[in-house]
Formats: sequence, structure tokens, C-alpha cells
Amino acid sequence: MKKNLIFFLFICLTTLAATAQSLGIQADSAYAKEDYGRAATLYEQSIASEGQSSTAWYNLGNAYFRRDNLGKAVVCYQRALKLDPTNEDARQNLEFVRSRIQDRPEDDTPFVAKLHRNIVSSATANTWAWTAFALFALLCGAVALYIFSRNIAMRKTGFFGGIVLFFVCAYVITVAMNAADNATQSNFAVVTSPSTQLSSSPRATGKSGDKIITIHEGTTVEIVDSVETPDDPVSPRWYNVKINNGTKAWMRASDAERI
Repeated sequence: MKKNLIFFLFICLTTLAATAQSLGIQADSAYAKEDYGRAATLYEQSIASEGQSSTAWYNLGNAYFRRDNLGKAVVCYQRALKLDPTNEDARQNLEFVRSRIQDRPEDDTPFVAKLHRNIVSSATANTWAWTAFALFALLCGAVALYIFSRNIAMRKTGFFGGIVLFFVCAYVITVAMNAADNATQSNFAVVTSPSTQLSSSPRATGKSGDKIITIHEGTTVEIVDSVETPDDPVSPRWYNVKINNGTKAWMRASDAERI
């Protein structure tokens, strides 16, 4: 009886794995036949059944782009990069799609902060963690060289090299923590509706004075806060967002999708 149960579970797991794999194959086939709507549906089902991967989100983004759904494409490419920052195909396609969207907010992030952000997004959190571990091992070697070496020149090398390695290692640990946060947090969203109004308050009052600016599909915003508005007939939730460091307002949550 126990053997039959184990065999039954094995058959079920094998069947599920084969079904998930076939969804990806079917999606690739539909994409090759230029049936992008079916391909997008199958890629979504594949992600739901077998889990997320950078490649799967990249493929889904391509299908959405072919359907001229630029907002969804941007979401998928950014999700692909969250899982694997080294996915250059996703990065290049994301930049291409961004060149075609209507809004291109100026990035007014300070140079040092922008440089740090680029460093964080250049590799996965695991890669940065292993790099920090390697630097820590070198730091231990430098300390040992300073303590145990009888050669003055070698001791100086160990001392000054250890100081440099200490600060570099501390920074890489910070980068690894930031990369881990980026992979798990969803503080950014992409406008997926054709356009949406940014307002000075989280409600649809209809007053022209409440409207600040119109932004369009594909624009990425940073979510600062959110509020529930169950009595609002237009949107039960609003996001307080930043487009850049100078523009902060409210928008309907239904008009955007978190990355």
C-alpha cells in the first residue's frame, strides 16, 4: 500500500512537471507563430505553475511588447532583472521600450547615489555576498601577515592593505544587503493604463485644481505610501508616488502594477 502511494505521488509530480514544461514549449511555439496573445497567456500560466525565472519574465515581456502593451512589457523586463541583474537581453529590451514610451522623466538622482544604484544592480545578492566573503578572507590574510610577518615591508603591506580591504569589504556587504532588498521589495510600479492623473490628494474629487500632471503607460514611479479609500467610487486604493526627486503626488493604484 505504501509503495503504491509513493508511486502515485511520483506519477502526479512527473505529470505536473511535464505539464509545466509543455506550457513553456507551447508558449514558445505560439510566439514563433506570432500568436502573441496566446503566447502571453501561456507564459503567465507557466510562471504560475512552475515558478518565476528571469527567462520566463523576459519571454512574457517580449510577448507583451509584440502586442504593443508597453506598460506590461516594462513590468516584465524589470521583474526579469530583479531575479537576474545580469540578464542583458532584458536590460537592452527594457531600454528600447523606454525609448518608445511617451513620458521620460529626468533622473535627478545625485551622481554618487546613481553610481551606487548601478553597482547594486550589476549583480545578484548572492554574487555580492560571495564577493564580500572573499574580501573578508583576504582581510584575515592581511591581518595575519601584519601580525606574524617579521619583514617590515610585508607588515606594512598587511597593515595598509587590511585597512583598504576592511572598507571595501564593508561597502560590498552593504551592496549585498541592498541587492537582497531590491530582489524582495516592490517599492516601484509601472503605469499600465494608457494614462493616469496625478493628484494632490488621494481621492477623485473632479476638481481641476487637484490635478497636477498626466502620466502615460510605461512610466515607472516609486511608491512612497498607499491609502485605502473604500468610499471612493473611482479607486479603492491610491498610491503616493514619486516620479523623480521633485515630483510627488497621488495616483490610482488600479492604473499601475507593482514590479
